[in-house]
Amino acid sequence: MEVHEAIRTKRAVRKFRDEPLPEEVIRAILNAGRRAQSSKNTQPWHFIAITDKAVLQALSECGHYAGHLAGAALGVAILTPDPAQRFTIMFDAGQAAAYMQLAAWELGVGSCLASIYEPEKAREILGFPPEWHLRIALSFGYPADPNVLRRPPRPGGRRPFDEIVHWNHW
Repeated sequence: MEVHEAIRTKRAVRKFRDEPLPEEVIRAILNAGRRAQSSKNTQPWHFIAITDKAVLQALSECGHYAGHLAGAALGVAILTPDPAQRFTIMFDAGQAAAYMQLAAWELGVGSCLASIYEPEKAREILGFPPEWHLRIALSFGYPADPNVLRRPPRPGGRRPFDEIVHWNHW
């Protein structure tokens, strides 16, 4: 799959088949995040790969719309230094998340981003050190509806190009 095609067809998947992902698929997804660009190549992240269903269930309760983590074959918690230290930290974490999601889509794996609104509860669940922070996690798995991988984008699903792009000035 070409990158432009992955971007054009990628959609959020929140319902997954109860089927594990092979280790090589998990490693390919995580490696895509590791390879993501970051401000000044700081690579300000650690990833916790979660396949334990009880841990995924507990983490799913740390965000208002994070329920999809409970049904995932893989959850990835993206840990960063304190986002208040540097503006680019969350941007960099978002880059890693996007790279992982696009790599997963190419492999036939769906995903969805979750905001973690209870980071201290997540810290208790995952056991990461106090100098690391968790604001976003991702769910990955084979879509419950495999047709989602082939379904064309909805007409009108995105705002028109000319409505959001401005050339040289507003």
